[in-house]
Amino acid sequence: MAEAITGKEAADAASEEALLATPFVQQLVRQLRAQDTHGTWEGKSDLKLLKPYILTSEERRAIPIMGDPDPETLWHLELFYNAIAVAIERETGQMVSPMMKMSHEGFGRMVLIAGRLVVVNKQLRDVHRFGFASLAKLAEAGGKFLSEAVEMIRAYPAIAQYGA
Repeated sequence: MAEAITGKEAADAASEEALLATPFVQQLVRQLRAQDTHGTWEGKSDLKLLKPYILTSEERRAIPIMGDPDPETLWHLELFYNAIAVAIERETGQMVSPMMKMSHEGFGRMVLIAGRLVVVNKQLRDVHRFGFASLAKLAEAGGKFLSEAVEMIRAYPAIAQYGA
């Protein structure tokens, strides 16, 4: 029985390593580490840095249904989309600009724009509860935005270029 647990733990660790190696997650970790101007997080693992993005179902239930987003949640939301924007830039060579419009109640819109092309357009709701059930869900969401945006830029390169 102990071997099965050890095997599962090894598989989970390998899975976490694979998720941490994805372009989006790597960029999100870079974005987070770039915010640490005093070196406070140098000893923290990447998983610990990503913890604010992971909300278990119990943690999500503890957050009231109605509420205003706190500045730290908004900051994490911005870093999430900034990481997508930079990952798109790295993949395509096109500069991507994030623009967010948010009400104090946690409703709004996030767009990522390459040239004149909107490559991500996300309606935001209940931002005070922003988070993902697991590292896999975080990587999947960011990776999906990234792949769809790259596909769109490749389909419409003339519109995505600045100065076009």
